Amino acid sequence: MTVTAAILGCSGPKLTAEEKIFFRRVNPWGFILFGRNVQTPDQVRTLTNALRESVGRADAPVLIDQEGGRVQRLGPPNWGRYPPGRAYGDLAGNDPLFRREITRLGARLMAHDLTALGINVDCLPVLDVPDPTGHEIIGDRAYGGTPDEVALMGRAAAEGLIAGGVLPVIKHIPGHGRAMADSHLELPVVDASFADLEARDFAPFRVLSDMPMAMTAHVIYSAIDRKRPATTSKKVMRKAVRGAIGFDGLVMSDDLSMKALSGDFTERARASRAAGCDMVLHCNGGLAEMKAVVAGAGSLKGRAAGRARAALARIARTPEPFDAAEARARFDAAFEGRFAA
Repeated sequence: MTVTAAILGCSGPKLTAEEKIFFRRVNPWGFILFGRNVQTPDQVRTLTNALRESVGRADAPVLIDQEGGRVQRLGPPNWGRYPPGRAYGDLAGNDPLFRREITRLGARLMAHDLTALGINVDCLPVLDVPDPTGHEIIGDRAYGGTPDEVALMGRAAAEGLIAGGVLPVIKHIPGHGRAMADSHLELPVVDASFADLEARDFAPFRVLSDMPMAMTAHVIYSAIDRKRPATTSKKVMRKAVRGAIGFDGLVMSDDLSMKALSGDFTERARASRAAGCDMVLHCNGGLAEMKAVVAGAGSLKGRAAGRARAALARIARTPEPFDAAEARARFDAAFEGRFAA
């Protein structure tokens, strides 16, 4: 059966009859969960099973945004609390090895939480390098203020997820840190030169260009394309993402329902695929919008299908040995209990 090149959400903690019929008919590649979909561990496991059953594919990926801090879909009382990225970067300022160890440990703990629920992709790590004058939408989600810090900590987080059987998604390629606006609400424009972008914004993505998946930034980079944001720009995809960064994994759009994008949902999906996105992402679970997205997303085939297969092949079938209780105690001690549940 044809697979649609889309990752879709659903409206609540369980699938409606209409959603089951729709997903069976359009067969999206994967799904994404948000806070509205999460109540208890048993409920989430039932939902992830139902999503996969709706498309008849046990390997259909289920994604979530579980960064920590203000972007954490799973939390107390059923799951642990995790700090934002910057808190890892602030640990033991003169000991980068310790910061990397705890960053990896935090990601490994999150992977342990996720795999128990049937979730096998986390939209982490954030590889954006924040500009001090930029919008706070990135802010403390970033691991540090320099490309080296972000790359080192981002690598540690990605490796922790992979070790636990969860695929990382590097974001927001080719870099959201200079944006002066929140792309959820409006379209940011970055006027930095290509040389400056290469040296700072692209750098962490180059270091992690071996990762299986990346998510785009809804940002215009005027040095590359004055008219279109990265998500819908062939120029940005060719010159920055596949070119200067050298990323050859699966590229998914950021959420098509964000206000940075223009046009109806069919146009947004079609433009994203035409630009070179292998997959489009729609998050809010609105059925009418999802139908329009599917109309523009098209089928998963060719090089995009190959990248999707290669991404799923990176999932560790047997996670590394792990004592979750001991790991959580060590994690909490590193932060002196500030993020204990």
